Order: sequence, then structure tokens, then C-alpha cells
Amino acid sequence: MFTDFITMRCVNCGSLKDKVLDSRSSKDGTSIRRRRECLACGYRYTTYEQIERTELRVIKRDGTRESINREKIMNGLAKACEKRPVAMDRLDRAVEEILSELHKDHHSEVPSSLIGSKVMDKLYQIDPVAYVRYVSVYRQFEDVNEFIGEIQALARRAARDPYQRRLFKDN
Repeated sequence: MFTDFITMRCVNCGSLKDKVLDSRSSKDGTSIRRRRECLACGYRYTTYEQIERTELRVIKRDGTRESINREKIMNGLAKACEKRPVAMDRLDRAVEEILSELHKDHHSEVPSSLIGSKVMDKLYQIDPVAYVRYVSVYRQFEDVNEFIGEIQALARRAARDPYQRRLFKDN
């Protein structure tokens, strides 16, 4: 049985007296799940502990600033991977990797172009079709030649990367 010095207010009776029954790290190691029991009423509940990151702000193209939105990144990845054989948990991991890289590399503000670049890098690793879809919207392609140019650049990049060669079939 575990004991914990930090108490949580019981959601059932409001008491500050509890004990921790079990603590476990999450699969990705970013949080700790604690199973607690209220000493006053016996109610059991779960709490999660995670590292508090400083809030990152995005500097948008027009110069405005807003808080970084995890859901916007996830929605962009999901839209690019729509009807592709990519699991949602893979996209969730990609978002976490992107956010971790941004927090590690920057203090409080990050240009939106850097976020777009990191999303493109992750999509390139995950699925080449999703990558081209995302790039076409992100760079605002206006004709088919831009698609062709990007696909050719993708093929050249894959030719230099032995792990990506299997994605492209020679005719």
C-alpha cells in the first residue's frame, strides 16, 4: 500500500484526507495515474499527474499570437490521413512528438511556419500520400504542376533514403 504526502479533495464528500492505493506511469511516460481512497467516506477515485509545460504561443502569419492548440494540429494530421491506413494512436503520438520538440526548442513563442514544417516532417515519415495532401493545402497549390513537382521531390528524397525506397515502385 502506498502513502502520498499530497492529498486531493474527495469528489464525493470534499474531505482532504485520502491515501494512494496504486501509482502507475502511463504507457508513454508523460503522466502518472494514481488510484486514491478517501479516508472519510471510503470513495475511490483516480487522479493523473503530469508535467506542467509553459504555455507556448503561436505567432501566426499575420503577426497575431494565440495559444498553441493541440486539437488544431491533430485535426490537420487526421484530415491529411483521411481514408489512409494510419492509426489514430500514431497521429496522437506524432502530435505529442511535435509538441515536445517545440517545447524543447523554444521558450514561449513559435512561428506557425515551424509548426507546419514539423507536421510535414512527421507526415513524410508516416504516409507519403498524407504528406502530399497536407503540403498541397499548406502551400496552397493552385495547379497540377505543383502536385507533380512535390511528388517528384518526394520520390527524389525517398531515393536518397534507403528506408523509404520501398514506398515507390519502379516501372
